[in-house]
Amino acid sequence: MNETGKQWNLRGLYIVTPDWDDTDKLVGATEQAIKGGATLVQYRHKTADAALRKEQASALLQVCRRRNTPFIINDFVDLCIELDADGIHVGGTDASVAEVRAKVGKDKIVGASCYGTLQLAHDAHAAGATYVAFGGFYPSRVKKYAFKTAPEIVAESKKDIPLPVVVIGGMTQENCQPLIAQGADMVAAISSVYMTEDPEAAAREFARLISQGQG
Repeated sequence: MNETGKQWNLRGLYIVTPDWDDTDKLVGATEQAIKGGATLVQYRHKTADAALRKEQASALLQVCRRRNTPFIINDFVDLCIELDADGIHVGGTDASVAEVRAKVGKDKIVGASCYGTLQLAHDAHAAGATYVAFGGFYPSRVKKYAFKTAPEIVAESKKDIPLPVVVIGGMTQENCQPLIAQGADMVAAISSVYMTEDPEAAAREFARLISQGQG
């Protein structure tokens, strides 16, 4: 097990940005969601060019700093380091957790996508991950999954691996409840927050239900 430095409180609603090119719209919705109770923000934009990624990540980082909310970047380790973001999330086709941890140091958040495979979570833990993410559990409007993750993996991970568990994939305020009951620490949402008329209200309801479910 790799020991990491700074301790992060990784519980609650974890918002992941959609592929919006409108930076003002993206920043505004993110700030509303944080006001509603989102506790972690991930910048993810799969089609942005380098200039737009930097512009949007910089703007989101400023919002998160003002709101004292951790901000992490999906995939782009060099951008995380350049902006001094709070961490990075890596998927199965990205750089390994060990490589990323070595680059960003011990104090950054390093999240790892483990899909529906408990062994990937064990491997991520051993390599220095801060949290493990499972999913997709449900059909997603944004991310296309070729599989459906068994809900039981949450409880199995919590039993064996001393890391926070994030659940993702089609999450709504209703369908995340069984996963919280299994021990999920964070619920990651994209469309159920960003693609609503009131991201603040959507985030507030998520936060309320997650807190209630976690006791």
